[in-house]
Amino acid sequence: MSVPNEFDIDGKVCVLTGGSGVLGTEMAKAIGENGGKVVILARSEEGLQKTSDELAELDIEHTTISASVLDPAELEVAAETVIDEYGRIDVLINAAGGNSSDATTGPEMSFFDLPKEGLENVMNVNFTGTVLASQAFGKHMVEQGEGVILNVSSMNAFTPLTKIPGYSGAKAAVSNFTEWLAVHMAQEYSPDIRVNAIAPGFFLTNQNRYLLIDEETGEYTDRGQAIIDHTPQDRFGNPEDLSTTVLWLISPGAEFVNGTIIPVDGGFSAFSGV
Repeated sequence: MSVPNEFDIDGKVCVLTGGSGVLGTEMAKAIGENGGKVVILARSEEGLQKTSDELAELDIEHTTISASVLDPAELEVAAETVIDEYGRIDVLINAAGGNSSDATTGPEMSFFDLPKEGLENVMNVNFTGTVLASQAFGKHMVEQGEGVILNVSSMNAFTPLTKIPGYSGAKAAVSNFTEWLAVHMAQEYSPDIRVNAIAPGFFLTNQNRYLLIDEETGEYTDRGQAIIDHTPQDRFGNPEDLSTTVLWLISPGAEFVNGTIIPVDGGFSAFSGV
């Protein structure tokens, strides 16, 4: 007797907001290489084209949609476009996010000088965008009676890091919203709609590279070295390190996993420093 593959996502329609980013692109590749139908949603036409080219090289079936996670009307159109193309939405991954130097303290920017606009931008792209996308795509999951929403939180949500109060606060809000939405969907609509989050540790991306690597020397900054010193696996994460956790959480094999935030951090959250 054959044993069903509980991690099979073949044919699943998977939408990724922020899908043209470094982490989003790697998730899209992993999903596509395992048979998922990939829909990349992002604001930048240039970013969408770059990601599309990378997916095409791997012969991954995909669609790209230009839309902002902060524009409900654009999100509604995007969701209808996916329904028209594929007939359903099985997975939504809210990967849009990032930090900003305008919301980061440092030698040239004290906490008391952080601009309101910088803090609002970081909160909006990480938290508000996650909520709005969950509304636009989640309502179709309600109509289907099933689906998976996977948010991207951060280690900052567990313990706030120095210098980035806006980002830490925004990701803490994402984690809280993940738990809230998991309960809400299960109780109000269907227990077959699951909501979870991954909490990546320290991955080198365009948004945080300037904080971790000295541009002139290529060596770790003091902050970067401190992170390595507190990461038992002694390295930063690679984007592909997220892939297996993502594939598990969106697959049938995780059907009883709901309302969780899973760290992918090389042991950072387990290490007391002693």
